[in-house]
Order: sequence, then C-alpha cells, then structure tokens
Amino acid sequence: MVSLPCCTQKVTKVIAKRVANTACLSLGSNLGDRLANLNCAIDGLRKLGSVSAISGIYEAEPVEMTNQPWFLNCAVKLETYLQPQQLLHKILGIEREMGRIRAQPKGARNIDIDILLFGDRQIDSEELTIPHPALQTRRFVLEPLAEIAPQARHPILNKTISQLKDELGAGQLVQRLTEQ
Repeated sequence: MVSLPCCTQKVTKVIAKRVANTACLSLGSNLGDRLANLNCAIDGLRKLGSVSAISGIYEAEPVEMTNQPWFLNCAVKLETYLQPQQLLHKILGIEREMGRIRAQPKGARNIDIDILLFGDRQIDSEELTIPHPALQTRRFVLEPLAEIAPQARHPILNKTISQLKDELGAGQLVQRLTEQ
C-alpha cells in the first residue's frame, strides 16, 4: 500500500467574473416596411445580449446620397459579452439574414446597423472603427442616441453625446415619430 503525503497547501478556487460590455448602436432603414425592418433587427440584436434601451423612432432625410427614400432611425443600447469584432460579424450576419444587399455605398438599404460606441474603447482597424467616425456629424444618429445615452462620452472628443448633439449645426432634417 502506498501512502501519499498530506497536502498542506490551501487550494483557492478562482472564479473569473465576466463583465458585459455596453455597445451603442444606430439602426436605419429606408426600403420596404421600414418600421418592421427596425423591429426585426432589434429582435436579432436580442440574441447577442441584453437590449437595455431603445430610443424612439426618427424619420430623417438621406445624407450624402440624397436621391433615395427617407430613413427611419433609432438607437439601441446592448449589453453583450461579445468583443467588438465579434459583435460586428454578428451584426453583419443579421443584415445578411434580413436580405441587405451592399450594392452601392451610402445607397438605399432595408437595414443598416452601425456600432457607434463600445464602452470607452477606441478601435481603428481595417474592418472596424470605434467610435464611429461620423457619429458627431450626424443628427439622425445623435438625436436617438442622446435619448438612451445622453451622458455617454465620446472617447476621443471627450464630450458627452448631449454636448455633441447641442453643438451640431442645423441642416439635417430629423423628426421624432414615436415612443419605442
């Protein structure tokens, strides 16, 4: 019979606590049933984490390529365990499942989902830029985002979303339609 020495060391169990990331997203649609498209996209986002806030719905004139239908837009706050690149790939999957065709940059689309902020992270890669590079110039993004994350801070400009919205000049027609 073999005798084993007694273990005198304490064994501690380390439990890693996962912390959810807060992502602020912009959703837009200007083809088909625009409201149904936004709701379908939100349902898809619920599979990626917890949707903690949804702004009201806004109607906005198209920017840059103006010869297309007006958009419906909203903002969504998503609590997720995904990393930014993982979230991007899942979002692109939602857009594909919904039939998005990327025929023309800035062209009409049934759904567009953009990552605006991801906590206080800054990413500048070939496939993903966070914060979204045009966030501070687009009223159709800032109006709904200010509803759900007014104190969120742009990590490069060091200004809140409310400040950015208030500093944005006139020129983009954006009208709030509904409570979500």
